[in-house]
Order: sequence, then C-alpha cells, then structure tokens
Amino acid sequence: MHPPIQNTLADAVLDRLIHNGTVEFIVDRDRNFYFLEMNTRLQVEHPVTELVTGIDLVEEMIRIAAGEKLRFGQEDVRLNGWAIESRLYAEDPYRNFLPSIGRLTRYRPPAEGAGAGGSLIRNDTGVVEGSEISMHYDPMIAKLCTWAPDRLGAINAMAAALDDFELEGIGNNLSFLAAVMEHPRFREGRLSTAFIAEEFPDGFAGVSPTDADERKLAAAAAHINWKLQHRNVLISRAMDNHRRKVPSDWMVALGNHAFAVAVCDHEDGTAVSFDDGSILAVESDWLPGRPLAHFQFGAESTSIKTSRSGTGHRLRWRGMDVVAHVRIPAIAELARLMPKKPPPDTSKLLLCPMPGVITAIAVSEGEPVEAGQILATVEAMKMENVLRAERRAVVKRIAAKAGASLAVDEPILEFE
Repeated sequence: MHPPIQNTLADAVLDRLIHNGTVEFIVDRDRNFYFLEMNTRLQVEHPVTELVTGIDLVEEMIRIAAGEKLRFGQEDVRLNGWAIESRLYAEDPYRNFLPSIGRLTRYRPPAEGAGAGGSLIRNDTGVVEGSEISMHYDPMIAKLCTWAPDRLGAINAMAAALDDFELEGIGNNLSFLAAVMEHPRFREGRLSTAFIAEEFPDGFAGVSPTDADERKLAAAAAHINWKLQHRNVLISRAMDNHRRKVPSDWMVALGNHAFAVAVCDHEDGTAVSFDDGSILAVESDWLPGRPLAHFQFGAESTSIKTSRSGTGHRLRWRGMDVVAHVRIPAIAELARLMPKKPPPDTSKLLLCPMPGVITAIAVSEGEPVEAGQILATVEAMKMENVLRAERRAVVKRIAAKAGASLAVDEPILEFE
C-alpha cells in the first residue's frame, strides 16, 4: 500500500487553527475570574487583541501551520492602549433587536487608518454596497473597531466612526451602538452583564436629545434650510427686481419643541441666533442629496446623516433620530393648528414582527384563544420565534399559510 498522502498547507492550517483557542472568563466586582468555556477557533473579538498587542493573530497561526516556530514568548506580549469593537448587525433595535433582511442600498464605512487624537479605525466586513442580507445566515454585517491611547479616547473615536458609517436599506443597530457610546454609565466604566437590561428596561426607543443637542440639531436644520433657500433664489432668467428675498426669521419645529431663530451669513457658514440671545455659528459641507455631512459648531466638529422626510429634514446623530421642520413664522403657526393623523389601528391583527418564513399556524378560524397561547411560529436568521396571544380573543381570519415568506408587519391573523 502507498503511504498516506501528507496534508497540504491548507490542511495543516486548518489543523493548527482548531488546535488553537480562546479561553473565556467572567469577572465579578471583586475582580475574581471564573472560567466559562474554551473555543477552539479564532474569536470574533480577535481584532481587539490585535489592536492592543500589535500582533496579527491570523498571520501567526498561518506561520505556525507552515512549520515555523512562534516568533515571540509570553514575556514579549505587551498591552498598549485601549480598543473597542462594535458589532454591526442586521437587527432592528426599535423592534427589540428582531432580525432585518434586505439589500444594502448604501454601505459606506468610515475610512480606516489614523483618526483624531492619535486613534486608529479598523473595519472587518464581508459585504459591499448592494449585498443582500438574507434570513438564512448570521445577521452580522461588520466589526467596527477603534483604538486609542486611553479608554475615553477609544470611546470618542468609536462614536465619531459610528456617525461616519453610512448603512441604509435594512434595519440595523447603528443607532443603538451610538447611544451606548454616549451613555454616562458606559463612559464611566460602571458596567456589568446587566447593563442593557438595567439601562433599557423597556427596550430601545432612540436617544432623546438634551437641550444642548436640540439646539445643535435645530441650528443644523436652519443652516440646511438657509443653503436651500439661497440656492433656490439663483433660478435663471429671473428679473432682478422680482427676485425672491430670503427672510432671516424662521421657526424650527423639532419633536415637541419649537425654536424661533434668526439666520444670517457668517464667514464660511451661517450664524443662528436663538430668541434667548445665544448664537451658534455653523459651517458644513452639506449639499442637496448628500446623505452624510460634516458640521462645525464653533470649535466642535461632527458628522450628521441628513435626508428629506416629507417637508422636513431627518437628522441622525449619536443615536438621535429627529425630523426638523423649518418654516417662516406665519406658516409655522398654521402648521401648529393642523390636526395630527392617528396611526392605523392594528390591535385586532397579529403582524409578522420580522421578515421570515411561517413554519406553523397553531390555531384555526373561529377558535377562541387565551393569553399566552401559541398562535404561530416564524423562522428567521437561524432562529425559531414563537408568537403568542397577548390577551383573550377569537380568531376571525387566517391571513397567511405555513410556508409563506412574509415581510415585516404583514398580517398573519385577524381577531374578532
């Protein structure tokens, strides 16, 4: 018989990789370490290790698999600075992190390499703009990492990188990650495994702007409107004595608050004066159709995602997601009197909470159901989700059959 064929390099790499591993521990408040598990593979958090040690773990594994000796000892490994990894997932934090599917209509990560304050930015990903996120695989899109000499520097670098990350087309957790970076408890390092449950007990509903944040967003909206108004004035072939003049007084409605502002040109941007006498100088590279703009509020520089939302401007920044309407005072007063359209009543419907496949319908038409009773099962992202009745009711109509693929909020059942 012929001797067995020697492993190829690929086989050797695989063999060595599965004989390497990551040991996981949990630490209590007294810094006692407790063993959790040993994973015989490269872990998803390995970029953090690489950033603080300067060691390319994958390269070293391949070298070892090729027969080389490890090039350093434990005493040569030095920890330098702080690193943070944010996992970007196709999960909607506004729907209790349920999976989201669809096509990445826009995917523009922040530039990798050197960042502000001596920081570094790294993005490990397997998708490009136009990629489809399906219900059949893990929903992770990218691992965004930042490094800085100190922890707060790494957090600030991550907050800025998340602001610069353009991701559209599917529900994702960018806003939640941005909210965590700004959370006082996270920034102070007072953390535990109960952080999310304690700080977001009712789920994530976005970040409510502080008074200072609202003023910045109102000033950004006024600045955008000022640019748009002056652009519209430049229409060709208008008679000079009939050109529209842009007023300086405006009302900015943002959520439940309204700001009376006066806007005028100021150096390379605008000066936005509030009715309490405060003035905020604003500069930006915003242009119509540009979804990400860099704003300068005095000495502070930041990035804000902008888009149209009806007659308003949608602004997304640091986990905040608001729509600002900029109107002249007379129109603002009329808008204030307009009735608000109530949302449709879906209380008698069981809606599909995520894109997925209906694997089972557990009830029939005309059947009474009790609170907590299983109604249907939806499969998505390798997970089976059981839908239960919230209260006592009678099934009036079954709108979907087992095996059907449903989009989010498509009806499954209707109750009497």
